Amino acid sequence: MDYDKKIALVAHDNKKRDLVEWAKYNRDLLAHHKVYATGTTGEILERELGFEITKLQSGPLGGDQQIGAKIVDGEIDFLIFFWDPLEPLPHDPDVKALLRMAVVWNIPIACNRASADFMISSPLMDGEYDRLVPNYGGYRTRKMVRSKGAGRGEGASTEGGV
Repeated sequence: MDYDKKIALVAHDNKKRDLVEWAKYNRDLLAHHKVYATGTTGEILERELGFEITKLQSGPLGGDQQIGAKIVDGEIDFLIFFWDPLEPLPHDPDVKALLRMAVVWNIPIACNRASADFMISSPLMDGEYDRLVPNYGGYRTRKMVRSKGAGRGEGASTEGGV
């Protein structure tokens, strides 16, 4: 990771106020980084912080997936995602996929104000960081075994995984 980090800020509706308050408190720390946000969160943050936010789609409209794709492509260094654990979400699979991509590609994740405070105040924020990027070469080149009755291109892994 470079000195200037690429940070994704995401918040569910019931957590937007918490994220905006956190971001305002940490405005000067965030200002020299590249900040991405989904939908309405990005609009609010840009207005409240007074600097440009790269705004993506709203989460349920694909914004979570856009951020996940940026994580895979190395375009996001870490994720601050204030999600609401008490609110059932119709786009819950998208939320889980986003969190999964952050874990798969070994980027830091903060899911609440306390963890976001620890991350933003870390000495690692003010310098380069050599993040260990997992090597998935073995997974990508694993042999696939065609199972009985499987359609074209479908099969089961020899590893017995999903």
